[in-house]
Amino acid sequence: MTDPAVDAHGPGSGSASPAGTPPGGLDLDRLALHLATHRPDLAGAPLHARLIAGGKSNLTYLLTVGDRQVVLRRPPLGHVLATAHDMTREHRVISALAPTGVPVPTPLLLCADPAVIGAPFYLMERVDGVVYRSRTQTDRLTVGQRRELAMAMMDTLATLHSVPPAEVGLADFGRPDGYLARQVRRWAGQLEKSRSRPLPDIDELRDRLAATVPEGANAGRIVHGDYRLDNLLATVDPVAVRAVLDWEMATLGDPLADLGLLLTYWNVLGDSDLAAGNPVADGLGPRAGFPTGTELIERYAGRADIDVGPLHWHLALGCFKLAVICEGIHFRHTLGQTLGEGFDRIGELVAPLVAHGLAATGAHD
Repeated sequence: MTDPAVDAHGPGSGSASPAGTPPGGLDLDRLALHLATHRPDLAGAPLHARLIAGGKSNLTYLLTVGDRQVVLRRPPLGHVLATAHDMTREHRVISALAPTGVPVPTPLLLCADPAVIGAPFYLMERVDGVVYRSRTQTDRLTVGQRRELAMAMMDTLATLHSVPPAEVGLADFGRPDGYLARQVRRWAGQLEKSRSRPLPDIDELRDRLAATVPEGANAGRIVHGDYRLDNLLATVDPVAVRAVLDWEMATLGDPLADLGLLLTYWNVLGDSDLAAGNPVADGLGPRAGFPTGTELIERYAGRADIDVGPLHWHLALGCFKLAVICEGIHFRHTLGQTLGEGFDRIGELVAPLVAHGLAATGAHD
């Protein structure tokens, strides 16, 4: 999870900006000159932009060129994890997946030169759909629509994990060997940057994970890294996943990591009293009228050639990862660096996430 942000491709907030005005760091005059050379089909008409997703996640803009709309992605203004904001990697993975059965926006242009707008960026086609991330949205759906949407989410994940990386030019997209151990180390490192209060149990969870890393028999698949309902663009009439968004954490690794994190959102937070009104998991899970996590895994298992048996460790990893992220948001909120409804309660999620993670590892049996 990155910091919750506004809908990445569907309806967003903010006002259109005339050419020459840099909304959130986007210089439209320089962008227009670049498009005139590299995408003349997107040049000539007045260029307008609206920031529709921001925060610590990559910045996403809706560009209007005449009667056409496209989406621009660039790193956040003060990004820390370079690997998580690599525009070349994002563009590469959606370009590789575009001809497959995985729904992704059509890539249009990659610019790796930071001199153009101040950072590397890429353009992709705008996709119609809705990002379902709150109860105010999901409560409007029928029980049948919620079930179909959840199953379409799992079918799409199974399709992604079934794509052979070498066949789409992604054989060198990551280092599958040691992926799970590196995940533990990475999030342990992030924890050290986010400490602002005593959290002794989280250290125990970290150590337990590090000591029990599984073999990773499924390693070498394309992993999204943050797969969940509110990273999808979907329609409900008919029910379909139109596009998978936010590929900034994608790599080659163990697909069970995607499942473990999804279950953390869905079962641990989505079935918790703390989820209501919380910007992390408000619209997800059984309490929002969706099928249970067990049903989701059964659907996935019926469509993917992957053994889903050893999920407990991956659920614990998902709890650890999300606890670290929530602690980081909590820390920034105490410093006045994170604003928004519900962020004052993010810190309350850390302890239950850690407790669930420890239970999943069997540490307190």
